Formats: sequence, C-alpha cells, structure tokens
Amino acid sequence: MSDLHLGSGGAKAVEATEFLKINTCERLVLNGDIIDAWQLKKYGSWKKAHTGFFRVVLKMMEKLDTKVYYIRGNHDDFLDQVLPLLVGKNFQIRRDMILKSKNRKFLITHGDIFDSVTSKMKWLAHLGDYGYTFLLWLNKFYNKYRTFRGLPYYSLSQSIKQKVKAAVNFVSDFEEKLAELARSKNCDGVICGHIHQPAMKEIDGIIYMNSGDWVETMSALVEDFSGNWDILYFHQEKPSEKLKEAFNKELIYGSTIMAS
Repeated sequence: MSDLHLGSGGAKAVEATEFLKINTCERLVLNGDIIDAWQLKKYGSWKKAHTGFFRVVLKMMEKLDTKVYYIRGNHDDFLDQVLPLLVGKNFQIRRDMILKSKNRKFLITHGDIFDSVTSKMKWLAHLGDYGYTFLLWLNKFYNKYRTFRGLPYYSLSQSIKQKVKAAVNFVSDFEEKLAELARSKNCDGVICGHIHQPAMKEIDGIIYMNSGDWVETMSALVEDFSGNWDILYFHQEKPSEKLKEAFNKELIYGSTIMAS
C-alpha cells in the first residue's frame, strides 16, 4: 500500500483500514507518503481515523506477527531524520528494500527518487500539491452531482493526467527509469507508488508494478502464497456504519487471514 496521505483532507483512512481487516498479511509494505507532513504543516488535520489505521497495523504486528516495512516517501520526508530504523522484530523504516517473491527479486521504492520536481524543486512540488488538493476539493462536489444524476465516479485529476501530453510523458519516463534502476540492482521487477496510478506491466523484461493510492483509486498490490501478484481495489463506496462507530469509540476489531 502507498500514498495514504494521512493528515490530508483527501485521505481515505477508514477505507484503507477496512481493507487491512479483510486482507491481512504476513508482510505489509507501506510504500511512502503514508503520513502527509506537507499537508499537516499547512492546512491538514490529524483525525481519529488516521490514528485508527496505525492501531490496526500495530494489532496485526502483535496478534498476527505481521512484519511491517515503512518506506520513506517525499511527503513523509521527515523520516530522513531516523533512517534506517528498526523497532523490535516486526517494524522497519527504510528508504527502499529488496523483496524476494518465490524465485524473483523486486526493488521496492516510493519512486520520488526519479521525480526532479520533488527532489530538486520542492517549491514547485508544493505548488503542484496545492493544485492537486484543489482538484480533489472540486472533484468532491462534481461527483456529488454525478451521484445525484445516477452517474459513476469520475476522477478529474486522473483525466487530466491521461490527456495532458506532458503528464503522459512524465509517467512513461518515470516507469522506464524505475525499470532501469531495478535492472541495475539485478532485480526482476520494481514496486513503487508516488504517481497515484496503479499498474502492472512489463518494461523491457522488467516487471513494473505500482500500488496506486488511497486518495482516489483506493488500490493495493497483493501477493498470494504462490508468488502471484495482483491489484486489489476497495470497491465499497461507503464504509460500514459499524466501522465508523468503531472509530468514534476508538475500538479495534479482529481480522481474517487471506493473503501473504
């Protein structure tokens, strides 16, 4: 899972938490931008649901012996102060990692390493963050209208990314550079996030996988016990009233093991 952006107004913390309750695991990789420090410094806010997500993660570590790897992203770059960090036997904070999946090796990195905007021109990245936040705000009201008309959800930001040539070229370059990095580290593939576009494809013999985000697409990459990978989406449009009540009362429920 990546790009939860907890602390921002667009975070789908309740949905992400319910996803973990349904799909528990032996290894959980939180691949960057889990906490949105940029938003928290400006106009974001930390909510009970955001704390609730980490409570479920802690319970998975305690009750199910889940090993958790938190990969640093650009929005949670405050982690640079503690990298690398090992807490107990089940929690690590890292810049990247190599994951063995059956007979294959995958490089896991958030992906901002190849984004010159976030790495060299942070002021421009923050300006883009304002624009994205505005699109999410506009999208909320636009989709209320679409729901009233009986129309399905429509993402303004994803539409713009797919139609603006510069954005399309950026995504293509991003994917190719990450594939090259994986090859240079003798890996069979790369797993990333950052651009909020879930994907599974092959690029010149290298497997490229992107977990998407939990602001709009609400998707995650999962590996089964045979080493097969897939993208899972959270299709439930509204969280259950029982789950909302649990967050209000700060309760934590049990889980069912489904995937590794």
